[in-house]
Amino acid sequence: MSEPMSDPTHQDRYTVISADCHAGADLLDYRPYLESRHHEAFDEWAATYVNPYEDLLADTADRNWNSDRRIAELEEDGIVAEVVFPNTIPPFFPSASLMAPAPTREEFELRWAGLRAHNRWLADFCAAAPGRRAGVFQILLNDVGRAVAEIRGAVEAGLTGGLMLPGTPPGSGLPELYSRAYDPIWAVCAELGVPVNHHAGSASPLLGEEPAARAVFMVETTWFSHRALWHLVFGGAFRRHPGLRLVLTEQGSGWIPGVLDMLDYYHSRLVAAEMRTGAADTAESKFGAGLADAMGKGPSEVWRENCFVGASFMRPHEAALRDRIGLDKIMWGSDYPHDEGTYPHSREGLRRAYAGLPRDEIAAMAGGNAAGVYGFDLERLGRIAARVGPTVQELDEPLKEAPAGATSPVFAPGGSVRVW
Repeated sequence: MSEPMSDPTHQDRYTVISADCHAGADLLDYRPYLESRHHEAFDEWAATYVNPYEDLLADTADRNWNSDRRIAELEEDGIVAEVVFPNTIPPFFPSASLMAPAPTREEFELRWAGLRAHNRWLADFCAAAPGRRAGVFQILLNDVGRAVAEIRGAVEAGLTGGLMLPGTPPGSGLPELYSRAYDPIWAVCAELGVPVNHHAGSASPLLGEEPAARAVFMVETTWFSHRALWHLVFGGAFRRHPGLRLVLTEQGSGWIPGVLDMLDYYHSRLVAAEMRTGAADTAESKFGAGLADAMGKGPSEVWRENCFVGASFMRPHEAALRDRIGLDKIMWGSDYPHDEGTYPHSREGLRRAYAGLPRDEIAAMAGGNAAGVYGFDLERLGRIAARVGPTVQELDEPLKEAPAGATSPVFAPGGSVRVW
């Protein structure tokens, strides 16, 4: 297991990198980033589009694209750098791309153009704050060849946050993530050192708008996101591409030890059943046929070598599992600018999760590990953190009560009952 990365500057303040933030352009500002042949279609679409998200219509919506405001608010919150996931509506999408279903054959061309426009905008947005933003670029899985070309182009454009992996929820019509159809994507990501990020919400099926449907979505959405882990593990993606790195973001972290135990159990049972003499006709031997050769190492070993967790608004019961999860795997995130995020109370959120832990462990989870995965320069960021980062003494003080007005689940009681 690799050693967790800590802040080498030895300041009295922590270098905090949020591994989960969100941004995007205001809708009309995407137009210059579209190829000109799509401008007429964009104008027609934008003229009738009604934004369904209240937070993208509020006075604070410019947190998504106002670079100066964003830097000021993150610094105020003690954060010096961020991994930037998408948020606003890209051209030709019905909703934020994170939650949008896979496009139909008829929708693909315009949706693809819209995502590429977002990637171009994001490259400029990250360039406006050199060394402080790792932009996560987007693809669609409908056309693997175009996806591979976009990955190469995004890396050349300076986007260091890696790939945003769409989900393949039931009903998507796409091959499942364990399919070898996606091997060219895994291959280019391994070749270029591109992290593959899978964010909560991007793999859930559409359930409707009834009260029960919304409640079911909240219960199930992280589970659907977790599926990428066992799909890629059992599908052998890491055996065929040992340099591949998977990051599971904003889907909790307390579930990881139990799920790894479960995956190891199934792996050992199925592989052992296949190997047993005379077991050819048992149900387990049939389910395990070819599994050992296809996937190679067991799930826990793959996790230790290839996987990380973007542990947004981490809670105390999750921090207590850090050795089982892997101290070098955990990357704290604020989820700025979402209202379930910790802004403007990220210092209190860090205290809630980490107070009393060893300094080097806090430094790793709060920023060092993210620097290693996404290529941030800790020495450079440490100079900014010396001015704005939370102090060692501050984070060592346990949080006795939630800040007034805080809306993040990190401050909510009862979080430890969650099973995934």
